[in-house]
Amino acid sequence: MNHVMPSPCGGASGSPPSSAPSPYAPSPGTPDAPVPGAPTLRTPTLGRPPELLRPAEGITLRRRSASQSLALNAAVRANLDHLRPWLEWAAEAPTVARTAELTEAGAAAWDAGTDFIYLVGLDAEPGRVIGSFGLHRRIGPGALEIGYWVGTDHVGRGIATAAARALTEAAFALPGIHRVEIHCDPANTASAAVARRLGFRLDREVAAPVRAPGETGRKQIWVQERHPER
Repeated sequence: MNHVMPSPCGGASGSPPSSAPSPYAPSPGTPDAPVPGAPTLRTPTLGRPPELLRPAEGITLRRRSASQSLALNAAVRANLDHLRPWLEWAAEAPTVARTAELTEAGAAAWDAGTDFIYLVGLDAEPGRVIGSFGLHRRIGPGALEIGYWVGTDHVGRGIATAAARALTEAAFALPGIHRVEIHCDPANTASAAVARRLGFRLDREVAAPVRAPGETGRKQIWVQERHPER
């Protein structure tokens, strides 16, 4: 995605207007699509993040696996109206086979050290997927980009902020990573709010192709750099 989502921004169920902010950091490729325009070659990270993270009580981030394909597909299909304004890959409902195929590709990318995709779950709802987060090695040396989405029934609960914080910490724990970025459309104010709450600074705003209905043709680059003591 290009990232962050506030619900596509809010938290209400149903289809948000295309101008509504989203709770995602639209991160192309999170969870179900290749990254448009990304370089075909990515330098692998020297380490791997934990396969299981607990960003807050009752919330888990678990490495995406084939066993979760059905639950992920159901989550994506249930949230298409919520995701479509900000995420290019949400234009059409994925088949179960397509989700399984992309999950397999994601597993290979994790092993290769270029993309680390997690599914979000709640202890209170075992087996259900409520969103997806990823660390992506697509923005140059020494850096990882966070991409994510959270389902419409669970926005506004601090899940995106807690999970993005956990991934930021996991990224900085990897050898050679000194910068983490979140990219979002200026209209996606919920995503920008997540970055701001986590102490990311708005580094710049650049022109970007419009690939989803809610996008404006601009992209904000939010940056956090590793503190010397880390």
